[in-house]
Amino acid sequence: MARNLSRFSGSEEQSEINLTPMLDVVFIMLIFFIVTASFIKQAGIDVSRPEALTGEQRPTVSVLIAISETGEIWVDKKKVDPTGVRSAIERLHAENPKGSVVVQADKGAKNEKLMLVLGAVRAIGISDVAVSTES
Repeated sequence: MARNLSRFSGSEEQSEINLTPMLDVVFIMLIFFIVTASFIKQAGIDVSRPEALTGEQRPTVSVLIAISETGEIWVDKKKVDPTGVRSAIERLHAENPKGSVVVQADKGAKNEKLMLVLGAVRAIGISDVAVSTES
């Protein structure tokens, strides 16, 4: 019995939990979520898009513009004055010149606002423009 007690009372080794693998996994997950969150583009408001029979997906969208039912223009989650639409589009398009421009116009929005946005996009010289619809 004395021998068994000496085994426990002698040099005790502290068992430690190695947290390095867990920290590595958490760090990799953090990087994954940061990278994927930067690719998600949102205009800033939800619009009720008109329906269309034909349509195609745009894989690279650098500028997403939304026009609300009341005629508000949103670019990159910020409400933009109609006179500042062109400069806002130029700034975002300069960050990713190969990307396209997508306009999400509410089905109740006036065509005047849509034409104003499309005119600003064309004035910059961007030819890859699409109007978002529900399919």
